[in-house]
Amino acid sequence: MVLIILFLVYLCVSMLLGLPIAFSLLFGSSATALHMGGTATNPQIVAAQLLRGVDSVTMMALPFFVVAGELMNRGGLTKRIIDFCNIFVGRLRGGLGYVTILACLMFASLVGSAVASTAALGAILIPMMANSGYNRAKSAGLVAAGNMVAPIMPPSVPMIVYGVAAGVSIKSLFLGGIAPAIYLTLIMSVCWFFISRKDGVKTDTPKPTLKETLKTFISGLWALLLPVIIIVGLRGGVFTATEAGVVAVVYALIVGIFVYRELKPKDIFKALIGAAKTSSVVMFLAAAAQVAAYIMTIARMPQMITAALSGLIDRPILLNVMLMAVVLLVGTAMDVVPTILILTPIFIPLLNAAGIDPVYFGINFVLVNVLGLLTPPVGPVLNVACATGKVKMEEILLPTLPYFIAQCVLLLVMTLIPEVITVPLKWFAGYTPRVPVPSILGLLR
Repeated sequence: MVLIILFLVYLCVSMLLGLPIAFSLLFGSSATALHMGGTATNPQIVAAQLLRGVDSVTMMALPFFVVAGELMNRGGLTKRIIDFCNIFVGRLRGGLGYVTILACLMFASLVGSAVASTAALGAILIPMMANSGYNRAKSAGLVAAGNMVAPIMPPSVPMIVYGVAAGVSIKSLFLGGIAPAIYLTLIMSVCWFFISRKDGVKTDTPKPTLKETLKTFISGLWALLLPVIIIVGLRGGVFTATEAGVVAVVYALIVGIFVYRELKPKDIFKALIGAAKTSSVVMFLAAAAQVAAYIMTIARMPQMITAALSGLIDRPILLNVMLMAVVLLVGTAMDVVPTILILTPIFIPLLNAAGIDPVYFGINFVLVNVLGLLTPPVGPVLNVACATGKVKMEEILLPTLPYFIAQCVLLLVMTLIPEVITVPLKWFAGYTPRVPVPSILGLLR
């Protein structure tokens, strides 16, 4: 218990001093190792663990999908997706709101990052909604909340990180994220339905001609074929998650250069630089987290925490709810990837002891981490939405609250009734939980 306290103190102090989280993890791990003595202080072992953290074929999916997202974003994808969504829902009352929600879902299937998706879509949609008479702060709140679907819909960067850290199938996590992403989109649409009527929002999109509709539909279809190829390929076992990333890069290049003809050599160079920066940050975090996981393991921290929570092992539903509450609290102060890397090695022994399936838990785990992006004081998605929408943080908080509450309710439902995830997971991925998933429905029977 002393080691756990020391590790947390070192980690928190280094973060408060302004060190990046990866360096804070290394400092906290090294300082704790000095207290332990023995082989834990061997620098060769620390170096080996750093390499082990990124020495994974599965982890290679991360840079490939990041590159694909950068290429598609710079290749004229964003505007075409918005125009595509406008065909179907633009004529509804409050149509631009529904366009925003649907565009978030479709763009999520290409980017996998809530911050990147908010930046790309917010720069176009928030001014567009404001110019059409919508409240600018409420428009920014809608874009921020709508992009919570980005890290859930495959390909998802956080799910790749969790899959590597927990040692579970990336394919199952990807395909398992489809149903929750649809749930999030539906619940956002319901919230917007009531909000738009309360605000008296009218239809603001002119009806396109048949020629314009066909042109927009065909143009947008090329962009939307990519997630279909990925999902069908993964489901049919044609390629692995890493190979799917390579397919996504090749497809993005072909569409951007030869179909849309907007992807220039300088754009490709910028996309590679941006992807390298993003990937290096995440992979260095993974390396540092592996060192922390090693120190925690040899210090028997997971076993001590499991023993401390042994009273909840026989109450898996309560344990599941408690873990989600802890992650939501931590997520208000930390970003998604470091939270996943730090907590996963601690949670996995608890899940195995309580009989909670790690794939099902991982989907919920990623979602609750993502919700932290929407909460102050850190709230990266809120900050990006404020920047692109040119609104202040205090102006966006209240408009975002109804969506956040609805998303928390959805998370609670998925936690208490795992069947809403496991049943679609079996349809999409053919995955059956290897251990029983406790459900409140079983208690009701």
